Amino acid sequence: MQEHALATPPMGVASPPAGGLGVRCEGVVHLYRTFGGHDVVALRGVDLTIAPGERVAFLGPSGSGKSTLLTLLGGIQKPSAGRIFLGDEEISRMGERYLARIRSRSVSTMLQGAARNLLPYATARQNIAFARLSLSGSERRDAMMDTELLGRVGLEQQADQVVNTMSGGQRQRLALACSVATSPRLLLADEPTSQLSHEDRDHVLHLIHSLGDDFGTTIVVVTHQPEVAATFPRTVTMKGGRVGAEGREGSEYAVVGEDGVLHLPAHVAAEWPPGTLVRFEEDEQGRLVVTRSSGEGAGA
Repeated sequence: MQEHALATPPMGVASPPAGGLGVRCEGVVHLYRTFGGHDVVALRGVDLTIAPGERVAFLGPSGSGKSTLLTLLGGIQKPSAGRIFLGDEEISRMGERYLARIRSRSVSTMLQGAARNLLPYATARQNIAFARLSLSGSERRDAMMDTELLGRVGLEQQADQVVNTMSGGQRQRLALACSVATSPRLLLADEPTSQLSHEDRDHVLHLIHSLGDDFGTTIVVVTHQPEVAATFPRTVTMKGGRVGAEGREGSEYAVVGEDGVLHLPAHVAAEWPPGTLVRFEEDEQGRLVVTRSSGEGAGA
């Protein structure tokens, strides 16, 4: 017999700073069609709440649904089923006109790959100006100066340099600078530190976290790098299109889905193959204990 005690997440955690935009997903399902005409389920009933001002890293293997979920939160795609709320507004049923207004003012999405976020034949300063076109005159005046914003990502010397002549790390840092140029209430970044040197990675992470510190911006980042995820107070691990686990304050918790689906921690799943019989019961301290049967036919 093997036993695993299930802990409960700590209570009394301090509330995140105000200013960010809260996120809520209710039973979100998303399907897409392959070139061969087959439907693939990318997300399977995702339930998730992110409080205003929280900083969350999405983890998971390729194909787990984390990048798909990010594009849904940014209003770039609409879910096949379920509901998504940004603050009090349900964006999953919102028209394109209103979605465009939210994307230009409140939500900024940094797609994977710097080239997808920049004008290649424009300078760094011109890219930032382009990112701010949707702002009113007063909002532009109140925004951080171009030179200060570029300085925060270590690109003050490249202000008038054309993007096509920059290094990969410089382009990635500029892409993030453009993403935060409008002071969004929600920042969504897909692999913002991938293929960067340690120095460039640290520049990017510093700006991301300073945005949360200074303005209370809600930040959601997709990453495959555990060392990057470790800088975030909360991690969400995706598996098979579902939220499989969450990390909070250094502890990892399995997440029970709406239909009772529970993804075991990787080290337990490796020991307990499909078909394993388990039993749930409380011990003398009131903790829930999961016991694996060692009997015949239990997959042990």
